[in-house]
Amino acid sequence: AFCSFVVQLRFPTPRMPATRSQRAAAVAAAGAAATMLAPAFVAPKTAGAVSANVTPASAAPAAPAAAQCSVLGAGAAALAAAAAVRPSKRCARKEAVVRMATATDVDVDTECINAIRFLAVDAVNKANSGHPGAPMGQAPIGYLLFAEEMQHNPKDSKWVNRDRFVLSSGHGCMLQYSLLHLAGYESVSMDDLKQFRQWGSKTPGHPENFETDGIEVTTGPLGMGISNAVGLAAAEAHLAAVYNKPGMELIDHYTYTIAGDGCMQEGISHEACAYAGHLGLGKLIAFYDDNGITIDGHTDLSFTEDVGKRFEAYGWQVLTVSEGNTDVDSIRKAIKDAKACTDKPTLIKVKTTIGFGSPNKADSHDAHGAPLGADEAEATRKQLGWDYGEFEVPEQVYDTFRKHASSGAEKQKAWEKMWEEYQEKEPELAAQFKRAVMDRELPKNWRDALPKVTPEDKGKATRLHSQDCLNAIANVLPEFMGGSADLAPSNMTLMKCTGDFLSGSYSERNMRFGIREFGMGAVSNALSLDKTGIIPYCATFTIFTDYMRGAIRIAALSQAGTIFVTTHDSIAVGEDGPTHQPIETIPSLRLIPDLTVIRPADGNETAGAYAYAVERSKNDSRPTMMAFSRQALDNLPNSSIENTLKGAYEVIECADPELILIGTGSEVGLCVDAAKRMDGKKVSMPSCEIFRAQSDSYKSELLPGDVPKMSVEAACTSGWGEFADAFVGIDVFGASAPGGTCLDKFGFNVDNVFSCAERCLSGEKGVLSNGSQGKH
Repeated sequence: AFCSFVVQLRFPTPRMPATRSQRAAAVAAAGAAATMLAPAFVAPKTAGAVSANVTPASAAPAAPAAAQCSVLGAGAAALAAAAAVRPSKRCARKEAVVRMATATDVDVDTECINAIRFLAVDAVNKANSGHPGAPMGQAPIGYLLFAEEMQHNPKDSKWVNRDRFVLSSGHGCMLQYSLLHLAGYESVSMDDLKQFRQWGSKTPGHPENFETDGIEVTTGPLGMGISNAVGLAAAEAHLAAVYNKPGMELIDHYTYTIAGDGCMQEGISHEACAYAGHLGLGKLIAFYDDNGITIDGHTDLSFTEDVGKRFEAYGWQVLTVSEGNTDVDSIRKAIKDAKACTDKPTLIKVKTTIGFGSPNKADSHDAHGAPLGADEAEATRKQLGWDYGEFEVPEQVYDTFRKHASSGAEKQKAWEKMWEEYQEKEPELAAQFKRAVMDRELPKNWRDALPKVTPEDKGKATRLHSQDCLNAIANVLPEFMGGSADLAPSNMTLMKCTGDFLSGSYSERNMRFGIREFGMGAVSNALSLDKTGIIPYCATFTIFTDYMRGAIRIAALSQAGTIFVTTHDSIAVGEDGPTHQPIETIPSLRLIPDLTVIRPADGNETAGAYAYAVERSKNDSRPTMMAFSRQALDNLPNSSIENTLKGAYEVIECADPELILIGTGSEVGLCVDAAKRMDGKKVSMPSCEIFRAQSDSYKSELLPGDVPKMSVEAACTSGWGEFADAFVGIDVFGASAPGGTCLDKFGFNVDNVFSCAERCLSGEKGVLSNGSQGKH
């Protein structure tokens, strides 16, 4: 039996000489000593040897660990015992730690990979915080992507045809910062690396696209990044299908992502990766950093599924690199094989050792979330033969990375020449591409397409008004695309002017996400963060935003222009009962910074909501969440797009009101009816966030401080103290009954609102009706 990896011995010696010839002599001497100690020792491969370690997932299993260990001989066994990183029952893992990353002479691959490793080690040590282990194991993958494979230009990080890279295991972000620095991105200088995780630095503790140029998405929680990568690949597939012409492929790039065991365990990766396999996204290449370690320890404590078979079941091509720490050629071959498969995404399962090279912390959770420490860093330098000081990078490493970056700049020049030809031969498409994709601008007067209603028009559910607006937008904005989590007939979110975005029909715009709310949100965020002008929307019931809350929050945090369309927004959902009736959902979503929540009350407010959401997505890359009713609502006097864009406005004017009733959504009409019994002002507040942004003079004029104010909303009363003195709401769960019955029983009727208004006028404050009267 022969080991499928390189085993190299080092003995305690003074610091390695600085010159290559001196190093080679020292390594040769160590090799001779090893031969005397262990005659059966397996000879190391030369740097140029090609390994046969790339295998499909269905290949036969490797030889048992005991058989592999038997070839080590006495000298290697002694060194393995000295390392003492794992008990003997995990002999295979122990061997991985003993292996060395250096060859008999220091080759460029090894030097570049070790430079990445030690920038991570040094930055985490200096910060006394971070995750060094993942970058140390993933360094060979990152090196090949940024120094050989990726089509990118550090001088223009927003080049539309760049390859995309997502570090899904974002806690290991020193890998990405090191790669950006070595490749020549000005956003990550050596000083930035030295300020890792410090206040105001461009190297925060997780990759953040709004902080660091060259970061595509804010990956955040585990699994989010690989799901974002699916969205980036979907954007490439769609734009390529719409714009590419023979010999003029404006859009032709890959999406790469590195994910870890945590990403594979999170449910969102199942949702998004199953969707990617269904779509057949052939330009999506995911590396699974299979190091078998999480914070708790070895993954076999809780995670024993066959990830490769799982992805094969999704419809992915699955390849395995059995020695990812040192076998660079096998990773190269895997990437080549991945690109050769054009009708499936590819998962490359790369076996690595977390903290590779660390004598005492590799292959353990000790290398996961804590610095190695000064002593272990020094020991790791000796183990890997790295004879450079902290944050010291050999010039040839910079040369290697930046030579590839220069080739990316040349590719961009060739692309720009092709773009000139494209404009001549395809003027109509070129004009659309320039406006929508490159300049990311909306057409002039696009709002004119939005429908308008009058109070005389028959009322209908705002979800139906949403359908009208969505289809009007689809006709004038070819960059508008999205879909629902298997609720299109209920959400009313199908575009009639286009077909389904599927394998073989990527140019279409209706996305069939299936019952995958969280994955849908992450994919939609990435469509916006692709920065190619796509305006994405995704839809579900309001209550099911709980399933995608993490994606909604990340949309706001990472400045993604996703439009979240929700319907069935209150207890008027009716018979489905409390599990489907959101009472706390909308108030809780209002707590997310930079997320605008809009609850329209009629057709014109719905049009205003879409006007705001589309412009906020395209112009500002910010998210909007809209909540629409299932039940029919009358159209209001004085409603308009313009008034909706104020956040709140007076529905029926009253010069000297004794009371102000503030309603949102379906409750505005109720306020209008109740106010007919008194001399009061009726205010519709479709969006607290938009109103909050208005001038102080407008806010004080609409809601003067000396007039009692009462809010009415079929939701929890929390949060209304900012605008009102008294509140009518529902602070209990709903019930199963017809929607109108639920509203009546829980106090959303004219008599109860009028009674509460009288109490407010008499000086009562706080919660005047909380729905508890409806419990039985």
